[in-house]
Amino acid sequence: MADALDLLRTRLAELNDLRLVGSLLGWDQRTMMPAGGGPSRAKQQATIQKLAHQLGTADEVGGWLAELEGADGLSEVDRDVVAVTRRGYERARVVPNELAAELALAGAAGEDAWQVARAEDDFAKFAPVLERNVELTRQYAACFDGHASAYDALLQDYDHGLTTARIQEVFAQLREALPPVVAERAAQAAPAALAIPVEAQQAAVNGVLARFGVGADSWRIDVSSHPFSTNIGLRDSRITTRYEDGQLEPLLAAMHEFGHALYDRQVAPELEGTTLDDGTSMSIHESQSKLWENHVGRNPAFAGVLAQELTSGGYEISATDVHATLSAVRPSLIRVSADEVTYPLHIVLRFELERALIDGDLAVRDLPAAWNDGMRSLLGIDVPSDAEGVLQDVHWAGLAFGYFPSYALGCLIAAQLWEALEAELGSRDGALESGDVAEIRDWLGAKVHVWGRRRDTIPIVESATGRGLDAAPFLRHVGALS
Repeated sequence: MADALDLLRTRLAELNDLRLVGSLLGWDQRTMMPAGGGPSRAKQQATIQKLAHQLGTADEVGGWLAELEGADGLSEVDRDVVAVTRRGYERARVVPNELAAELALAGAAGEDAWQVARAEDDFAKFAPVLERNVELTRQYAACFDGHASAYDALLQDYDHGLTTARIQEVFAQLREALPPVVAERAAQAAPAALAIPVEAQQAAVNGVLARFGVGADSWRIDVSSHPFSTNIGLRDSRITTRYEDGQLEPLLAAMHEFGHALYDRQVAPELEGTTLDDGTSMSIHESQSKLWENHVGRNPAFAGVLAQELTSGGYEISATDVHATLSAVRPSLIRVSADEVTYPLHIVLRFELERALIDGDLAVRDLPAAWNDGMRSLLGIDVPSDAEGVLQDVHWAGLAFGYFPSYALGCLIAAQLWEALEAELGSRDGALESGDVAEIRDWLGAKVHVWGRRRDTIPIVESATGRGLDAAPFLRHVGALS
């Protein structure tokens, strides 16, 4: 048994190294790689994915797992390593090596094609790539048995245990409860327009993140067209934001990505190099980013800290104006810029569209029109261009079908966690007024982060909040429930 465990752990460490190298290549592609490097990068990513797939699905891995399953003397962590590895092994084994490599190649090439199409506002340039991605995704979903739909099969890559039917139930609550709140709050007077120069935004981002514990010894803060976070190791965290004249959005984006990075950093050290050394699901990951964005960044008690950092960066502003801007509700075109009330409706739209694409109920050529109709129906706004509409998100370019629901679910789980956190620790207003987030970091570390992948989405929510997935805390947070 000891030899099998050592061999399994060695293989898992190698697979983890390959995963992190792939993350580094992806970070470079989105931040620093010259445009001409795209084709080579796609091949490099495909090679890494193919090697990882071969190593992870090799016959000897199955032999080690069989020897270890049910063996006496395993620690709780090792039992969880075996169980989660078995789940991933069985899932990966049914995907042919050639398809795994083709998916990786298509994802990297798709991101390059998307960037060009978006910059040129030309969906027709992206459509053939997306058609290929949809077909490959259907082939991938068809590898798995035992699911009610192809979309259910895809969801398991992002949120093990969740189903399309459960997501539909929750999203139906959002569809019913949010539009009246949007109408009421959008009718209120708009806050004064801001003219924050990029230099002040950058200074404020650096200042706020420093308060959160971000230091140059193990963090990087960069710029990308689509803000993201990735970890290259427990002491190598990379986050990005983007800057536009006049905006507070870069601060929220930076806090959002900090939440992702903090989760990766606070996984229990003994899980490093195992299959458990990662966030358990995209919904839990999004709950961490949305907690920092919505419940810290948009908290009225924290507005004075943001105002102080902006003022130190050369832009005089009051806490009142900061909070008025961050809490304003205005239906808008761009998901990543959306306020916290309209944001989930953007996700409802994407969820419905990508399900229709995968099920064959919507052709790629009809996607822009369906997108525009959905934006008009859900948010009451017209879409002037594909760059501000169907081309705004990178996910379908990278074959991330089934990912979008996690964004709205993350909002709901974040609100649940925040209610539980304040119930246990007391109101955070005083601490946030002084910029002190230490207890928030520690509480999340103990309740969520430390587990890595040892617990799935719903068990994490249940253990941290005392109940399963529940939309009520979020609806209370945005004023849709008393």
